Amino acid sequence: MAKRLFTCLAATALFCGVADAQEPVAAFYKGKSINLYIGSTVGGGYDTYARLLARHIVKYIPGNPAIVPSNMTGAGGNIVAAHIYNIAPKDGTAIAIVLPGTVTEPLYSGREKLRHDPEKLAYLGSANSEVNMCYARADAGISAADLSKRELIIGASAEGGSSRDQPAVQNNLLGHRFRVVSGYPGSREIFLAIEKNEVAGVCGLGLPAVRQQRADWLEKGFLKILTQDNARGDPKIDAPRTVDLAKSPEDRAVMELIYSQQDFGRPFIMAPQTPPERLAALRKAFTLALADKDLLAEAEKLKIDVNSVPGEDLQALVTKIYATPPALVERARAALVYKPPG
Repeated sequence: MAKRLFTCLAATALFCGVADAQEPVAAFYKGKSINLYIGSTVGGGYDTYARLLARHIVKYIPGNPAIVPSNMTGAGGNIVAAHIYNIAPKDGTAIAIVLPGTVTEPLYSGREKLRHDPEKLAYLGSANSEVNMCYARADAGISAADLSKRELIIGASAEGGSSRDQPAVQNNLLGHRFRVVSGYPGSREIFLAIEKNEVAGVCGLGLPAVRQQRADWLEKGFLKILTQDNARGDPKIDAPRTVDLAKSPEDRAVMELIYSQQDFGRPFIMAPQTPPERLAALRKAFTLALADKDLLAEAEKLKIDVNSVPGEDLQALVTKIYATPPALVERARAALVYKPPG
């Protein structure tokens, strides 16, 4: 009897401890709004994931604050990261979704050049992990085997974005002949350029971005997949992995390091100073929201993949990447310098 009483008391104490931890969080968020800044243009893949999350996460946050999405584009996601790091409130009322390159690019360019430190940011989690690919218009008449023989004009975002960096790596390490037209704000604008035949393709995008915005392009054969630019690849896709085309083990290690940014998928960040109890509550809400049956049903209609990655896992991955040996980082840095085909 005494043992049962102790167990009940212990369980009650544990419940009360959780409840006590939630009560200050709920009291803080009640009646407030959380700004969700989106580091890409309206209508793109990151925008779609952010707004989908905003519609469902609120019911899992203690106090049920309103979520206010807005777009803040530029510099491959670095502008919104700098805003979160330096300007936005540090009290848990500001979140941003950034591009994976926002997290990894400072490893190569140097953190002193940017206004945020990826290792110090707080990671809420990621909505998915990506398998990036290269695509080309079918009427360009080019295959994976032709990429080192024929020039292909492709659209891209800014330096640090996967659509610009991954073809640069292939030019340098595989001898591919991508002519990269950079400066497009996001995937939406790149797709418009492909549609108008201003460019013939794009690299560094996963299938969700294509299916969500131009699903019929793949189904009707207007766009075709040339290569998989990912260390693991997708076994369901009949296209070669570019890591398997590396000319040496050292080159492959460089490509795998650069491609590791895809493990971040659609990363959501917060300020380093976010109070721990609020960060913990939002991480829990993030995970629960991305497992919500209504969110998953909506994601299926939008033709996007949801594969939640916990914030703690992203935090550990950032630490691991930034511990990469300097010699390997230097080789990767050189491989990321874009050189147009001669």
